[in-house]
Amino acid sequence: MKITLVVADDQPAFCQLVRDLTQANGRFEMVGQAQDGLAALQLVDELRPDVVLLDVQMPGLTGFEVARRMLDKQAASHIIFVTAYDQHAIEAFEVNAVDYLLKPVDQSRLELAVQRARRRIQFDRPIERGTELPAARATNDQLEKIVQLVAERQSRRERLAIKVGERFLLVQSEEIIYASLADESITVVTGQHTGTSNYRTLDELHARLDPSVFWRVHRSHLVNINKIKEIVPWFSRNYILRMKDAKTTEIPVSRTQTRRLREYLKL
Repeated sequence: MKITLVVADDQPAFCQLVRDLTQANGRFEMVGQAQDGLAALQLVDELRPDVVLLDVQMPGLTGFEVARRMLDKQAASHIIFVTAYDQHAIEAFEVNAVDYLLKPVDQSRLELAVQRARRRIQFDRPIERGTELPAARATNDQLEKIVQLVAERQSRRERLAIKVGERFLLVQSEEIIYASLADESITVVTGQHTGTSNYRTLDELHARLDPSVFWRVHRSHLVNINKIKEIVPWFSRNYILRMKDAKTTEIPVSRTQTRRLREYLKL
């Protein structure tokens, strides 16, 4: 019996990745695709898929809001989150009940997640309908924790205070071009201002920003990938980023993040 999938993601590349997987593996069938949260809920209601791949950040409703409504409706679908949240935040909640795909997603990791869901579905099917499984209860409890975590993080993500001279300015997070750590002080640069942050570490600052936009490209540098002006090849196949600030600041990319950058931009 085929495992049916619905994909809810507004990025065509990921939807195509799922479509390629189902075409290569006859045990899976992609039966629907949605680009926003409301359309995803409608598809789940209509199609009752075995597995729903939910992007965390979608127009209309977030993936977590969709998941919460699915729980309220007692939808039986297995949920796989597709997210750009950093690995450390995800690892705190990684259990067998719910799986996560971190963007950029490769096909082998996608297949592993779907195979995991298939095994759980095969385990669940002999149980009488309407009976809540221990695994299902664990999934619900786990999801509640994840929703709470993300809601807290998203509520803090809009504005950031930086010290410029003797005053503090509130800047929108999307205005930030990069942040750098030097001499135990974090410098934050926007298009209009250069100031310092009261956060002690770049990890703390990164936790307040959207990880799909702000990348820790180096242990001392955090950049807004939408504010990169130029990518310059460097020694040992690494890169230097030239940013869109007035000085066209050059920021090095670590070896690990170079691989991620290549995958993300298809370099």
